[in-house]
Amino acid sequence: MGLLLRGILLLAACTFTTGSDFLPGSKPSGQSVFVRRSGGSEGRAASIVKRSLPAWLAPSANHRIKRRSAEQGDSCQSLQGSDTKLADNTHRYTFNDLSGSVSLAWVGDGTGVILALTTFQVPFFMIRLGQSKLYRSENYGKSFQDVTNLINNTFIRSEFGIAIGPENSGKVILTGEVSGGHESRIFVSDDFGKSFTHRDLPFIPLMQIVYNPESSNVLVVLSSSVSMNFFAGDRGMLKLRRTTDYGKTIKTVASKIYSFGLGGRFLFASVMTGKGTLRMIHVSVDQGETWNMAQLPPVGHEQFYSILAANDEMVFMHVDEPGDTGFGTIYVSDDRGTVYSKSLERHLYTTTGGDTDFTNVTSLRGVFITSVLAEGSSIHTVVSFDQGGEWVPLRKPDNSKCDATAKDPDKCSLHIHAAYSTAMRLNVPMLPLTEPNAVGLILAHGSVGDAISVMRPDVYVSDDGGYTWIKALDGPHHYAFLDSGGLLVAVEHSPTQPVNQIKFSTDEGQCWGVYNFTKDPIYFTGLASEPGARSMNVSIWGYRESLLSQYWISITIDFRDLLTRDCQDGDYVPWLAHSDDISDPKDGCMLGYKEKFLRLKKDSVCYNGRDYQVDPEPTPCPCTLDDFLCDFGYYRQENSSECVEQPDLKGKVLEFCLHGKEEQLQTSGYRKIPGDKCEGGNMPERKEIDLSKRCVSDLVGPELLIKSPSFRNVFE
Repeated sequence: MGLLLRGILLLAACTFTTGSDFLPGSKPSGQSVFVRRSGGSEGRAASIVKRSLPAWLAPSANHRIKRRSAEQGDSCQSLQGSDTKLADNTHRYTFNDLSGSVSLAWVGDGTGVILALTTFQVPFFMIRLGQSKLYRSENYGKSFQDVTNLINNTFIRSEFGIAIGPENSGKVILTGEVSGGHESRIFVSDDFGKSFTHRDLPFIPLMQIVYNPESSNVLVVLSSSVSMNFFAGDRGMLKLRRTTDYGKTIKTVASKIYSFGLGGRFLFASVMTGKGTLRMIHVSVDQGETWNMAQLPPVGHEQFYSILAANDEMVFMHVDEPGDTGFGTIYVSDDRGTVYSKSLERHLYTTTGGDTDFTNVTSLRGVFITSVLAEGSSIHTVVSFDQGGEWVPLRKPDNSKCDATAKDPDKCSLHIHAAYSTAMRLNVPMLPLTEPNAVGLILAHGSVGDAISVMRPDVYVSDDGGYTWIKALDGPHHYAFLDSGGLLVAVEHSPTQPVNQIKFSTDEGQCWGVYNFTKDPIYFTGLASEPGARSMNVSIWGYRESLLSQYWISITIDFRDLLTRDCQDGDYVPWLAHSDDISDPKDGCMLGYKEKFLRLKKDSVCYNGRDYQVDPEPTPCPCTLDDFLCDFGYYRQENSSECVEQPDLKGKVLEFCLHGKEEQLQTSGYRKIPGDKCEGGNMPERKEIDLSKRCVSDLVGPELLIKSPSFRNVFE
């Protein structure tokens, strides 16, 4: 069966989605890109919407939650005598070319196949001159074979990356340029990169070709066959179109669109209100068949909306403040995406660069970390453990002192460096790292003080989802999880000096061993490990300099022999998330239920294996006020669990439009957090009454089917 390639007509009405609203994400997952270097007054704290802060969580010395510790003795002793084992499993490969960058992609899960695309590119006025080389490994990067002949020595556009098919389909696409630059050529493999066939495209792609995650036979790409020179007047008059049969028919589901975005099962569209330049959000949960107006503030032409995170139950939405403030407000939705509650004020999100520190901690349910901008322009890190219900500072690590630049040592806490710090070119080589199968683990760069510091950061680790932290490494590092968090590895970030050491930990960052992986240091550019954190192999990429040239080198270390045995049942202990006392029946309730995990003992040096699965044991909890957000028109005062009416809405009837009908909200001020599974207990009253009145949205969704003449199979 041939691959189906859909061009611009699939997205013709959707080419404006990367405008002011619903900003897009980062580079494709599962790929690493390394580039060779060339040479060498404070105001009060930001307003945080939160409930009463438990004493054990406040940044003080009297915390009750404690870090997990080794069961017996000194776990650091297990790292002794590892040099010989690692030396026997260290593999070096030298790439004899002058390429300025290298892109890596893992093909399949657990196959060991890596493709390395090196690119040498010279801009010459309006013509780009360059060459590419393709290398392939079948053993996790321990050795490579030069397979450039498979792509006919074509210049591959490295900015499009290497497109990898879903699951273990073994399908790969490389996008290249044909001589003259007026056409493009793709190279397609369906055998994990062993062979490639090429196809010339009748258009020039503007983005990386994307596989349908549910069918590797279907691709989508945006081309430049339609002019992209749109004017501001076009916005607000666009149509949103949908296809469910790969472009055979296209249905217009909305008009008067400014831009749109997707999050979880929710489809959002920002719509011009007809009142000047204001826009409002509409939401659909049935792929555009019906629309509801979201209860969010309207924004002007200099503001924007951004979906920070979403799943099938709720959405985090950032609404920018008027003016070039660099901050806005986070709102969290109900399970329909229509009713929103204010979650966090003064949330840092730059207007110019689109930089935000908002981080979903995937290693523990309900945890999010981000930054707020204080009135004195200082930046502070806050964390929510209950999906945006409450935001609090991070605790100060026990083994760290307050930064010398701190103006208020009494407010000393940990502050995390994330996307904003990297955008500001601080010495932060990596963003915070979490993995779903490394339960509770977070690795991040940070500083301890009364605000984020621009000084040299250190690496901190949490083993309980962000409740407690320790300083793990001095100075900035590149880091990675191996064996589902059973092994941590790190290499010091040294932009101007060559390195020859890798650090590793088998106890979640408490103790670190050091291994000299080469006698001849290299200029280090990055760590590369298989996505998913299940592998035992990590590759150290860098280059060496000779008298006349520089050349890439990859050093792959297999840590399997370091862990001499497979983990047994006795190597795991029960751990209750969000808890300081596993024996307390009331402890550990978060979003309506408890979760108990079996976690590896810190002093168990053993191999989890690729088949290791995280199997939580959920237990429902009775409902309390902590299971509820403040309803529309209500808010929580600082250090209070009670929801009170907003002063500007006090005494007013709360009405909103739902499915074309006017609804009246009768509430005591609380609504259940989406996804919360508590049962019984305290259940505040809440009703939505149909007023039997029609309400008309500014959004128009005509029933119009458009036959698409551009359906074409270019691979037959």
